[in-house]
Amino acid sequence: MNGKIKLGVTLFVLGFLGVLTMLTVTLPLENLPEEIAQLSPCVIKLLTLIQPTIFLLIAVIVGTALYNKVRLTVPTISSLLKIERSQISFVQQVKYGVLLGLLVGIVIVCVAFIFKILLSEEFKILENKLELTLLARLGYGGIVEELLLRFGFMTFVVWATSKLTKNLNDLTYWIGIALSTLLFAIGHFPVVYASVSQPSFLLLTYILIGNSVGGLVLGWLYWKKGLEAAIIAHASAHLAMVSIGLFL
Repeated sequence: MNGKIKLGVTLFVLGFLGVLTMLTVTLPLENLPEEIAQLSPCVIKLLTLIQPTIFLLIAVIVGTALYNKVRLTVPTISSLLKIERSQISFVQQVKYGVLLGLLVGIVIVCVAFIFKILLSEEFKILENKLELTLLARLGYGGIVEELLLRFGFMTFVVWATSKLTKNLNDLTYWIGIALSTLLFAIGHFPVVYASVSQPSFLLLTYILIGNSVGGLVLGWLYWKKGLEAAIIAHASAHLAMVSIGLFL
């Protein structure tokens, strides 16, 4: 089997397992269209998996086709699949991923603490409407979001920018990091609007800032240390946030 096809299939399978972790989440069922509200909660959950699975497939196809054209890497998985020899050790990926991920988690908790004082009522509504399980945080957040936003979207932006500018330099990568970070942050808005009927500007600002902190670091990790490092960091950030939350 072609190396890229093997990589793409492997990443899609990993991502789909991450999508399935959303089955562990209790979804808010208010304000659903009548024809959907009549369905059982189990069926509704299964239906919600369709869209992220389609997006995942597109992201994996795009990322697999373009990542090596812009010198981005998936070193450990590629090495395990015997596609190419890894230039970055998995130990190094874990070290950077865990340390930066924990740091991101701590920063996000600090930002959330400040905004929670200012937005106590909206925070309560948001927390009560949708509570992600740890499995979903690690599987969907750690794996799926990295495949969608870093491997798929960021890779495409870097490639497209390099084609437009006829150049592949640091600025090219930072454009990809910035745009994928912005999409990462804005991508959380639908959940906010579904949970809070009229979210304040301050709440949206918190969502934007909180998620941008992580997005910039995760994008840098994908660029410098490989996709696996970004996945590890994303998962580590969630572990940090959950762990700190137990004591607050």
